[in-house]
Amino acid sequence: MLFLKKGLVIIIGSISLSLGINLFLTPYEILDGGVVGLALILHYLYKLKIGLMIIILSIPIFIIAWFKYRAYFYNSVHGLIGSSFIIDLLKPVRNLIEIDAVYSAILGGILVGFGIGLMLRFQTSTGGTDLIAQFLCDKTGINVGVLIFFIDSIVIVFGGFLLSSSTLLLSIITVLVVGITTSIVTSGNPH
Repeated sequence: MLFLKKGLVIIIGSISLSLGINLFLTPYEILDGGVVGLALILHYLYKLKIGLMIIILSIPIFIIAWFKYRAYFYNSVHGLIGSSFIIDLLKPVRNLIEIDAVYSAILGGILVGFGIGLMLRFQTSTGGTDLIAQFLCDKTGINVGVLIFFIDSIVIVFGGFLLSSSTLLLSIITVLVVGITTSIVTSGNPH
C-alpha cells in the first residue's frame, strides 16, 4: 500500500512540477533553482530537452548518494526519472496559457513548490541539489534550507547573467514562491 501511495505521490508531484515548468516558466525563460534551473538554462540556450538534462546533470549527485546516502538514492531515483519523463512528455502544453510574466512566475512557483513539497512530505524527491545541500550540511553544520537557498541563488544569478535581467527578476520571484509553497506543503509533516 505504501508503495502505491508513494507511486501516486510521485505521479501527482511530477505532473504539478511539469505543469509549473512547461505552462509558466519556459514561455518567459524563467528559472527555478538547483538542477532544474541548470537544465532550464541549457534548454533556453541550446534547446536541449529539460527532463533529459535534469537526469544527466543529476548523475554525479546520484553517484554520491549511492555511496553516502543510500536511502536518499532509493527515495529519489523514482522521483527523478518520473518527473524528468513527465516534464518532457508535457512539453506540448507550453503555449496553452498566456498571462503576464509576473503572474506566470508566481503560478509556476506555486505548482513547482507544490510538486516538490508533496514528494518531500512522502520521503521522496527529484534528487538534485537537495542532496548536495544535505551533504554540505552534514560537513559544515549550516542549515540545509540556507544551503539550498544559497545554491539556488547562484544558479539564478548565473542564469540571469547568461539570459537576461528579466529572467533574473522573474526567477527570484519564482524561487521565493517555490520556497514558501514547499514549506507550507511540508509543514505539519507527520514524518
